[in-house]
Amino acid sequence: MSIDLTRPQVMGILNVTPDSFSDGGRFASREAALRQADRLIQAGADIVDIGGESTRPGAQPVAVDEEIERVVPVIEVLCRHFDVPVSVDTSKPAVMRAAVEAGAGMLNDVNALQAPGVVEVAVQARVPVCLMHMQGEPRTMQQAPHYDDVVTEVRDFLLARAGACIEAGMSRDRIVLDPGFGFGKTLTHNLQLLKKLPVLADTDYPVLVGISRKSMLGAITGREVDERLAGSLAAAVLALEGGARILRVHDVAETRDVLAVWKAVRDLAPQ
Repeated sequence: MSIDLTRPQVMGILNVTPDSFSDGGRFASREAALRQADRLIQAGADIVDIGGESTRPGAQPVAVDEEIERVVPVIEVLCRHFDVPVSVDTSKPAVMRAAVEAGAGMLNDVNALQAPGVVEVAVQARVPVCLMHMQGEPRTMQQAPHYDDVVTEVRDFLLARAGACIEAGMSRDRIVLDPGFGFGKTLTHNLQLLKKLPVLADTDYPVLVGISRKSMLGAITGREVDERLAGSLAAAVLALEGGARILRVHDVAETRDVLAVWKAVRDLAPQ
């Protein structure tokens, strides 16, 4: 199933993990995951992004077989019952291969396809791929992140990874870039990336933004994770203004309203 990256898309988050930062454990069972997927789709999700391994700060790695067991059955059922593309959030080539065989139509890799053998799997899959920037690894990435120029360094890294994928045989129009808000960045780094998002969008690659409910919003507003809807929607507007094509969010219905209002204003004919 193709994904239209020429217009903004809303990607609904479905974590089938016991330890994700926002909804850890709520959708770990297959039945709960399927009910939540149905809610996301009914709310208007253009894509459902399924993750079987938490990448929150301090998260511990998950074995390949366990991750496959978490995500593949859910992907299979979703692809049978819903007419919405499914993305898999993973960095492991074996999980990617199993997910695509189960019907996944997008690969979302926080490690930007740097693991051994993973680029080859992604090229063979012939589906869109999201390359994300992360300084360090989830267990240690927030200990002391440092950049001389965060916007330039993130852009240059992502363009280099995109170039490596193209050199390996991937079609350019299948590549999406994600600056990786909260992944090895301080609050100031995150704000700089959001303010200067057009620098990344102007590369002509579609840009994915995932800020929904993240700790940067808590640092700004003082709100707990389940009280960050308003901050998440404000960030969504800023991301759209900056050129984002995919908004990766927990609150799909509310984000669709934001997108509708933003589009109505943008598309208004000159008077």
